[in-house]
Amino acid sequence: MPATVLDLLKIHDPNDAVHRAVQALAEGKVIALPTETVYGLAVSGLCPEAVERLCAQKARLCERPLAIAVKSADDALDYVPTMSPLARRLARRCWPGPLTIVFPEVGPDSVITQLSKDVQRRVAADGSLGIRVPAHPLFLSVLRFCRGPIVLTSANVTGKPEPLNAQQVLDSMGDSVDLIVDDGPCRFGQSSTVVRVDGDHCSILREGVIARKTLKRMASFNILLVCTGNTCRSPMAECLMKDALAKRFKCKVEQLPEHGIMVASAGVAAHEGSRASREAVTVMAQRNLDLSLHESQAVSENVVHSADLILTMTHSHKNALLSYFPMVAGRTFVLSGGSEDVSDPIGGSVAIYEECASQIQRYVDLWAAQIELHLPQGLEDGK
Repeated sequence: MPATVLDLLKIHDPNDAVHRAVQALAEGKVIALPTETVYGLAVSGLCPEAVERLCAQKARLCERPLAIAVKSADDALDYVPTMSPLARRLARRCWPGPLTIVFPEVGPDSVITQLSKDVQRRVAADGSLGIRVPAHPLFLSVLRFCRGPIVLTSANVTGKPEPLNAQQVLDSMGDSVDLIVDDGPCRFGQSSTVVRVDGDHCSILREGVIARKTLKRMASFNILLVCTGNTCRSPMAECLMKDALAKRFKCKVEQLPEHGIMVASAGVAAHEGSRASREAVTVMAQRNLDLSLHESQAVSENVVHSADLILTMTHSHKNALLSYFPMVAGRTFVLSGGSEDVSDPIGGSVAIYEECASQIQRYVDLWAAQIELHLPQGLEDGK
């Protein structure tokens, strides 16, 4: 019997498609859903019979595990409680999005162990698990209403081209799926990138939408220095941190991204685009560091979201930051590491700025030694 096709462009309320998809999954049916990459076959991870049916229709070999789709990066932690810092960075920055992360082991506390043995055999036979959070609004809505994970694979017979629209799904698998949700052509029209993350090592298993160069940037360790206006203390701290890390890696400051390090600064009350203070530029120049091209930026959700380590000049800066962004509490610290604040040199002489820079330098050197221990070991090509 041919699949039922729901055309989102012709449905008055898209929520109807969400509810019908959720119901079909709960009933153990195999459905085809759009993602931002290609159309995918989806079944409930709570229905072993549906998973087996999906494998049969996919003509997929038993030894090739299926991926699961979950609601968010936070949700993924239930499945991989031992997720490494590198994996958390990639998940935080790339999900929802066209990245599948393969974890070599999930640990005994993973909720994957609560699924049936047959489902575990299909998604985690060798102890590893592939997880994705698709960046398609309908798919995410379906996930929010589903109990348990969705087992997901591309909507094609193994070895055949991956479908980029509903008609291609219908042509190749129309008689073997129960429901196809049609949302037109996929945005990217290309497979997701697949990486395997083992501790601080990342291997590219399949390069897809996210190119290697972009993935390397996404895997970098991002440091954010924060003060008030982002014109004196935090710009100097940014400059000194870059210099300290460059010395540790025996490279130029501009080469730090090649070592997986990004350093930036921002202000909790900054005006966008302001230059560093004249005294700050002078003090940095005396250390052969260039701050003349600095432009201030305000702390924002995007800025703090991408940061792995946030260092504030004072306790009041930390409190202000966390009042707006409490979710970054676990990665936000005062630069001194203790009760001391970095004094504000604004309005002072070059000598006052030099004292401030020397204070910052002491703390930065200590942080730089610790940061080196948390950096990714680079990307490798894997199989």
